[in-house]
Amino acid sequence: MHIDVADLQEFYATPLGAVVRRLVMGRLQSRWRKPTRGVIIGLGYAVPYLGAFRNDAVRCGAFMPSRQGALVWPREGFKQSVLIDEEQLPLPDNSVDRMLVVHGLETAERVQSMLREIWRTLTPEGRLMMVVPNRRGIWARTERTPFGFGRPYSRVQLEGMLKDAMFAPIEWSEALYVPPFSRDMLLRSAVAWERIGARLMSGFAGVIIVEAAKELIAPISKPNKGAVLPELITVPNPAVRLATRQRRDRNGAAPS
Repeated sequence: MHIDVADLQEFYATPLGAVVRRLVMGRLQSRWRKPTRGVIIGLGYAVPYLGAFRNDAVRCGAFMPSRQGALVWPREGFKQSVLIDEEQLPLPDNSVDRMLVVHGLETAERVQSMLREIWRTLTPEGRLMMVVPNRRGIWARTERTPFGFGRPYSRVQLEGMLKDAMFAPIEWSEALYVPPFSRDMLLRSAVAWERIGARLMSGFAGVIIVEAAKELIAPISKPNKGAVLPELITVPNPAVRLATRQRRDRNGAAPS
C-alpha cells in the first residue's frame, strides 16, 4: 500500500520529519561522501534526501510511483520529478550510477520485479542504497509516520531479497533510535538517542540502511551429489508379471 505523496510531503515539513531527514541523511552521506559525477535517481519518495547529491550529479531524477503520486521537484529550476511505474522504469540499460530508494521497497506490490528493474538500469559499477523500515523497531509499529505503512523488513529478509535479485550487500547501518514522537525534549536529544542506541540497542533502530552492488554473474550453488549405487537393481513391473502369468495359463504352462 502506497502513501499519498501529499502525506509524505506534510510529514517532512514537521519538526519530527526534519529530525528524521537529518539523522538519515547523516548515514547516507557517510557512505556517499564523494561527489557522484554521474546519474543519480531517487525512487519512491527520496526528495528529502536527494537534494544533497543533486549539485554533484551529471543528471538527477526523482521517480515517484503512480500509486503514490508525484509532486513538482525541485521548486526552482528545471523540474526533475517523474511519475513512473516502478516495475517499468523509463530508463535504458546500464544508465544509472546510483539509485536511492526511500519509502519505496516497503510499499511495492512486487518487490522482486522492482529490484530486477533497478538491476537492469544500474551500471556495472552502480550502487543501490535503500532505507527500509526495520521490523524490530518501534517506528514500524505506529502509523504516526510514513515508516509505519507497508511491509517492514529484517536484515535477513533484505539480504535474501537482494541476493535473489543479483545484488551483493556491501554495507549495513541503522538510524532512528529516537522514539517517533513529536515532543520537544525528544527532538532536542535526538542525536544523543542515536549515539546511545547504536551502542546499546543495535538491531532495534527505526530503519535499516543497506548499500548494495550489482552482481554481473549469478552465483552457482554447489550441487548435491546423489548416492552411488554399486549395481543397478531391476524392479519388475507388476502389470508385466500379471500379463505373463495370464499368457502362460492360456498356453497351459505351469505358473511360476
